[in-house]
Amino acid sequence: MGEFDSIRPYNNQEVPTVIARLLNDPTFLGTLTRFRFPRLAGPFGWLLKPLIAHRLRQQVAGIETVEALQDKIEFYVDRTIERATDGVTYSGLEQLIPGTAYLFIANHRDIVMDPAFVNYAVYHAGLPTPRIAIGDNLLQRPFVSDLMRLNKSFIVHRNLAGRREKLAAFQLLSAYINHSIRVDGQSIWIAQAEGRAKDGDDRTDSAILKMFHMSRKDEPFAEVLRSLKPIPVSISYEYDPCDQAKARELTIRATTGSYEKAPGEDDASIALGITGYKGRVHIHFGAPQLDGFEDSKQLATLLDQQILTGYRLFPVHYLAYAQWSERCVELDVPAIDQLFPAAELAKARGEWQRRLDACPAEQRPWLIQQYAMPVRNQYRIKAGIPL
Repeated sequence: MGEFDSIRPYNNQEVPTVIARLLNDPTFLGTLTRFRFPRLAGPFGWLLKPLIAHRLRQQVAGIETVEALQDKIEFYVDRTIERATDGVTYSGLEQLIPGTAYLFIANHRDIVMDPAFVNYAVYHAGLPTPRIAIGDNLLQRPFVSDLMRLNKSFIVHRNLAGRREKLAAFQLLSAYINHSIRVDGQSIWIAQAEGRAKDGDDRTDSAILKMFHMSRKDEPFAEVLRSLKPIPVSISYEYDPCDQAKARELTIRATTGSYEKAPGEDDASIALGITGYKGRVHIHFGAPQLDGFEDSKQLATLLDQQILTGYRLFPVHYLAYAQWSERCVELDVPAIDQLFPAAELAKARGEWQRRLDACPAEQRPWLIQQYAMPVRNQYRIKAGIPL
């Protein structure tokens, strides 16, 4: 057994076996049936599952490598993106040197689509897609783990109780990320902090940056991180399909002090995040952060500045900011009609009002904050005001 077998993605030699296992997994086939035929899955599931399995076998016949699998699913990813967005744009890809592995550190708003959009941008630029960090809390069912590890995902163990177990897990994760970039020549995607930024406040957790250094503690922090070539990535959604659910959770946390997820809540968030309307989406790749830091806090500050200034602000963000009770009066935020044409503003006002109307009154402040926070953060950086 290899050092990283418990967390690494599947390799090419394992692809046929894992695909065969999925095609014989009744839970996986049942999930596909319910997703594809929600009304018929109950009474006719017994008939539909074998038909879906047969169709899948035809589609994946001859696939024996991860790259071939990604080429096959690229059409379906593109179609899903086209249906759920008004277009995807990206910038900064010209800074990426072909044949060079990077550590992509991104803001985190959606469980599945954040890395999917980064993959989309990189794939269509003709570059290898990165390996993706995913928390084991999202891999409760074996078929989900198989699917993610087939698509170059590696596992971040979070559900560990003891300090010694956590330390060992982080040590292994650190070693794997360093090995992937420096030995395998494979880029890594990881979120800047654990969990989605439900309040819209994208901040890098310095503890994650320290984790990258754990397996090479005998070397200076700055040298280790420079060798990983960290790239800040800003993922901007015009509209968040899960914004109402996030507002509800934040309201409950604020009023009770805690929030307990219902069974299947992560699954529902994943499904809504994939299929829900997002408006326009923009992905910006910043310059590699190679200088200007000596420790994790300094690097976190640099990454935050890059991620927050690289975030594309859409009309809805300015509309929300104008309604936000916590907006900063000292910031020089331009009037919205100076930034966008009238037709674009009219469309945005209509969609924003629809979202406000759908949100219970006690939850609206949290809905507004989600969209307003990026404006405050970006203009604070422009004004040189500490975050």
